[in-house]
Amino acid sequence: MLSKKDPVFRKVVIPWYRSSKIYVFAIIFLLVVFLFGITGISVAREIEAYSGYVWVPALLVAISAIMIISTTLRLIRRYTTRTSKDSILSD
Repeated sequence: MLSKKDPVFRKVVIPWYRSSKIYVFAIIFLLVVFLFGITGISVAREIEAYSGYVWVPALLVAISAIMIISTTLRLIRRYTTRTSKDSILSD
């Protein structure tokens, strides 16, 4: 007996979150968050009532710095492996 189902052909899903443009956008966004955290630390130190909450912008700065470093290393690794593969293929 023949199957009544039509075969389903789907397009390949492009992982947009791994593109270079997204990495650059993430780095720029994280730099803005980093500067916002630095500003928060300076304000919390100036105003006596907020001195107990310095940990909040400090945590924001620390997390954004770790993410900036991680994303930059991924972007560098992406370009170095791409160039080494291109040079191997061209030989």
